Amino acid sequence: MIILAATPIGNLGDASRRLIEALQTATVVAAEDTRTTQRLLAALGVENRPRLIALHDHNEKDRAPELVELARDRDVLVLSDAGMPTVSDPGYGLVAAAAAAGVVVTAIPGPSAVLTALAVAGLPTDRFTFEGFVPRKPGERAGALRALANEPRTMVFFDAPTRVAATLADMAAAFGADRRAAVCRELTKLHEEVARGTLDELAAWAADGVRGELVIVVAGAAPREVAFPDAVTQVLELVRSGTRLKDAAGEVSAHTGHSSRELYQAALAVRG
Repeated sequence: MIILAATPIGNLGDASRRLIEALQTATVVAAEDTRTTQRLLAALGVENRPRLIALHDHNEKDRAPELVELARDRDVLVLSDAGMPTVSDPGYGLVAAAAAAGVVVTAIPGPSAVLTALAVAGLPTDRFTFEGFVPRKPGERAGALRALANEPRTMVFFDAPTRVAATLADMAAAFGADRRAAVCRELTKLHEEVARGTLDELAAWAADGVRGELVIVVAGAAPREVAFPDAVTQVLELVRSGTRLKDAAGEVSAHTGHSSRELYQAALAVRG
């Protein structure tokens, strides 16, 4: 089978017993960076020396068929440099290929920068969306953020320390200077820090420079004041565009604050 294994995002003490056992017995490891995996084996005191196969963004499409065939006869352990493979890291293409070929895929859960940041940010956690890395180019970044301006769920982003000040300024412009957010730096490491405030405040905080691995968590947009009849009209428009009635009611409910059940029933009544 294919085994996706989460590795520590900073603190080696977060390596699970299952991860260590898998490393001790693995014969084939597909790794985002084989040098990083070698350092992990040494740091965890694992003497096993499995066959290491590089699996990264630039070769995953070509390498996936080989790994799927290997997994028919033996377990193939898949590692990213930190956290869970496939989450802004290689692995999705391999999993898709394995599923299509009928090869079993399982996971050894563990550390996740996304969930750790979400947990400590102090923002709503009942519904959230992971947006991955913020675009590097200013124009693309500003456009991507504008498209998320009305997203009602808490949003989680990855970003580089060299760009975070510009990113926070663009977020303030797109989402509003008073939108609440948190910048989580060096999670699980010695110098872990969580800076909380408005986007305007955080942009000023980051202006002098920020170091380390970063995760940005931003509060979702507040529900817009939309009259109930107008909200029902929005539901019907989504239905006409091909959205299921239940899903349309839920989507409109998320950004208007009206009950999805009441929107569903009202739209159903209008449709007859």
